[in-house]
Amino acid sequence: MASTPICPRTARRAPSGASVVAALVLVGALVVALLLLPAPAGAAPSRAWAPADTARITPGVQMYTAGGQCTGNFVFTDAASRVYVGYAAHCAGTGGATDTDGCAAGSLPLGTRVGFHEGGSLLGEGTRVGGGRLAYSSWLTMARRGTTDAATCAANDFALVRVDVADVAAVNPSVPFWGGPTGIDTDGLRAGERVWSYGSSSLRGGLTVLSPKAGIALGDDPATGGWSHPVYTLTPGIPGDSGSAFLSADGRAVGSLSTLGLLPLPLSNNLGDLRRELTFAQRHSGIEGLRLVPGIEPFRRLL
Repeated sequence: MASTPICPRTARRAPSGASVVAALVLVGALVVALLLLPAPAGAAPSRAWAPADTARITPGVQMYTAGGQCTGNFVFTDAASRVYVGYAAHCAGTGGATDTDGCAAGSLPLGTRVGFHEGGSLLGEGTRVGGGRLAYSSWLTMARRGTTDAATCAANDFALVRVDVADVAAVNPSVPFWGGPTGIDTDGLRAGERVWSYGSSSLRGGLTVLSPKAGIALGDDPATGGWSHPVYTLTPGIPGDSGSAFLSADGRAVGSLSTLGLLPLPLSNNLGDLRRELTFAQRHSGIEGLRLVPGIEPFRRLL
């Protein structure tokens, strides 16, 4: 299937007294016992997230890398409670719009600075609300490992930006407008399934009313063996929406926007399968305990 990346390079009864005392003693003993239990292997410490209505860094945030603008998809964390925002690996790419083979295309190195912004448009990058560094790239990882599987090279388009410690307090893992994610989708997309997304392309000139999108899946792309899912949305993804989150009918994270389809499905969007991409990252990124953070806000299908 012909496609092109869509990330421009410019631009969530009263008890008795005795019974109360006994209950308090029991609760206290249980709390102490729980505190003494070891944490499960790979589990990340709990974290208090910023309220959804005041958070500045969320899924859907604009992310600028060396002048190119993309959209953040989901929030992730690890065993050390570090916080990451995902986007497309090609957002840090150094090649042209037709360079879609992640095993061969060039990329900026790990450690590259990435800015979180809001209000970016063709006139400028808007307001910077935080920053981070490129911590994982499927493109860099596949090149380093010598990956040759054509489907993986074409559709494994996923990267992670580690949020600066000073900016973590501004993060909420909920997808704006829709809420969620409620978890990770594990069975792909059947033809006719509905999907929901949120893109923040700077080409919309700051009109966030156009950011929420609802659409319909066309099934799994057989050419990529389940690594990619073509979808149509009411308003198709445009340059700058690259990396943006897609949710399934039960609010699960199903994928992120990778390329704009050309043939045989013009104006369709191709999603990278998040389950596959995250599994690849968990195996090869070196980030211990990497996992998706569910949204704080409940998933709502408003369209």
